[in-house]
Parts: sequence; C-alpha cells; structure tokens
Amino acid sequence: MVSGFVGGVSFVEEMSEDGSEVRHVLVLPDRDAAEEAAEALVDRLGLSEEPQIVREALAGEDDAEDAQWLLIVEDAEDQLDARELDEFAAEWDGWREEP
Repeated sequence: MVSGFVGGVSFVEEMSEDGSEVRHVLVLPDRDAAEEAAEALVDRLGLSEEPQIVREALAGEDDAEDAQWLLIVEDAEDQLDARELDEFAAEWDGWREEP
C-alpha cells in the first residue's frame, strides 16, 4: 500500500498481492473542467464508473474560487496507461500526480 497527500487531500493506492489495484489522481484547474473531464474520461477509456471529483482548497487562499479539482480514477486491474492519462489531463490544463 502506498499512501500520500495531494495538497490537503489524502489518497491511498492499494495493491493486491499481484500489484493489480491502483488509483490515479488527475489535478484540474476548476470544477467545470473536472466535471467535463470525468464524463469524457469514462467515454474515452470505457471506465465502468465515473471518477470521483474532489475539491482541493489551496493552502493560504481565502477565496473560495481558489481551488484545484481532483479526479480520483480507479484502476482496479492496472490497465490504464499513465502517459495517456498525462495527455488527457493536459487537454484540460491539468496534470496527473505521481505517487
């Protein structure tokens, strides 16, 4: 099991004994982009469920608009290509967090 934080949000990447369970974290600039990207990701990659959307407030920011939005993408069988996720996030002015 690998755990960590993306901003103030904790995440856990759990792996079964054969190393098959993974979660990817995509960071996007705003809620609209996160919601649209979540739908597009399901369509593009044929995901069985839509990624979880999480709001991440930026440290020290008072404005409620100052936040990043995270897509938590379940990859139970470790089938998703990290480079493809990097490219996808970049299309939405975002990036994929490295564990």
